[in-house]
Amino acid sequence: MSGTTTAGPRRPVGVPRQRPRPRRADGYGPAGANRWAVLVVLCVSLLLVAVDATVLHVAVPAVTEDLRPSAIQLLWIVDVYPLVCASLLILFGTLGDRVGRRRVLLFGYALFGVASALAALATAPEVLIAARALLGVGGAMIMPATLSILRQVFPDRRERAVAIGVWSAVAAVGAAVGPLLGGFLLEHFWWGSVFLINIPLMAVSLPIGRWLLPESTGDRNGPWDVLGALMAAFGLFGVVYGVKRVGGADALSLGTVVPAALGAALIVLFVRRQRRREHPLVDLAMFTRPAFGTSVGCIVLAMLALVGLELVAAQYLQLVLGLTPLETGLRLLPLTLAAMAAGLAGSRVLHRFGPRTMVAAGFVLTAMAVLSLTVMGREDRPVALVVGFVLLGFGLETTLFGAYESMLSEAPAESAGGAAAIGETSYQLGAGMGIALLGSVMNAAYAPGVAAVPGVPSAAGTAARHSLGEAYDVADRLGGPAGAALRAAARDSFVHGLHLTLAVSAALLLLGAFAALRLPRVAADADASPAAVAPPGGVPAA
Repeated sequence: MSGTTTAGPRRPVGVPRQRPRPRRADGYGPAGANRWAVLVVLCVSLLLVAVDATVLHVAVPAVTEDLRPSAIQLLWIVDVYPLVCASLLILFGTLGDRVGRRRVLLFGYALFGVASALAALATAPEVLIAARALLGVGGAMIMPATLSILRQVFPDRRERAVAIGVWSAVAAVGAAVGPLLGGFLLEHFWWGSVFLINIPLMAVSLPIGRWLLPESTGDRNGPWDVLGALMAAFGLFGVVYGVKRVGGADALSLGTVVPAALGAALIVLFVRRQRRREHPLVDLAMFTRPAFGTSVGCIVLAMLALVGLELVAAQYLQLVLGLTPLETGLRLLPLTLAAMAAGLAGSRVLHRFGPRTMVAAGFVLTAMAVLSLTVMGREDRPVALVVGFVLLGFGLETTLFGAYESMLSEAPAESAGGAAAIGETSYQLGAGMGIALLGSVMNAAYAPGVAAVPGVPSAAGTAARHSLGEAYDVADRLGGPAGAALRAAARDSFVHGLHLTLAVSAALLLLGAFAALRLPRVAADADASPAAVAPPGGVPAA
């Protein structure tokens, strides 16, 4: 791991470095238990970002009632945070490699706290949109920095696997806690409280992080590629924005096609630019290492299959089974608990079976869990759903753990920030594509079943095609036998679409299992530089 250097003034060769706190002999992190304290700080950072990604979902009705946003403004309030965050991950991940990963992380803390205050006190939709965008900037600073600092502080692969397991378990907790915490706060306070809780936590994390977290950079050869960073940011913004709109009704509109095409063109130009530069912003040679490129692909496929499925499952629980939002969150809780357990056990599983078997088996287990959920119909089967969600959570987290650990271990230490940003970007892209793809599959299977229900006017049938919730609203307005027929047809069509979506998800997961066969069979116990693991021909070994 010779590529990582500590920030600060250089010293003559042979002169010991004086530090106020004890360090590990290898110079990569605090001595003894302190590196686990660093992990706690990093996990708190991740928890806040993960919670903020979902906490607003339950507050949307309250925000709508108070601020009266238009439909477009409400869409931006919800989507601008993940959109901005995904777009800037590579920019801030590589900037951390250049100017210091801790420095970027601390700036992210400060910005996240300020943006949270602005969001909590927003009195107009435009202010809330701007605040959510700033939260996305802060999140993009925090997310890759946590992984790259973790990569630095835990140079031993066995310890790092344990740390990644804890880190990924915290991410699962954050995604689940967001809606539950938001619901609790909304019962006692106004909607701004879902943002206000970030401020004291960031106020504590900032000084503790400055005192405890180690600083590091990558190789500082050559200037930072500002133009390349902007090309990546705007390119990713266009692609992610277009992908998010594909799942909607305006999939082929100019507002979807033009940003996606421009974004894709910028990404292509960015790749060509990086290949020509002597000191690239992102070391694309990492993708020539089979474990790195395969791990990134596995992350995309896992999220592609899962996120759209989760969205459809939540709608099924509320609209078909009639559960409340809180009951829905509790019904999905076994998935989160199983994911936590898989994350905590991930290190032992990785070193017992190796990355190839772990990730491939995780994909297969997740596919089996998805197919088992085809028992979901018009009748509630709570035991079967709990078993399916447990298998789904355990299998998915096993897959993501093995993929993230392999990706981070294959990346050179000097490119840790860029590698972490690539991993997080692939996660966000997979999630966006999953919503678009599986949402389109769901709509294609659902819409024909409500288009021509006997006794229902054609205008009402057209409106009911948009979603199950809208079909219920139309049925309530119609009333009588026509309304009952439309409600039954919409429910049956939704269940049919759900089963087809589950089948497509399972096929994607099995594709991921085949892709995982390119991962290394055995996890090495210690890190090695890329040169150390490459054969004489220069191509890295698998």
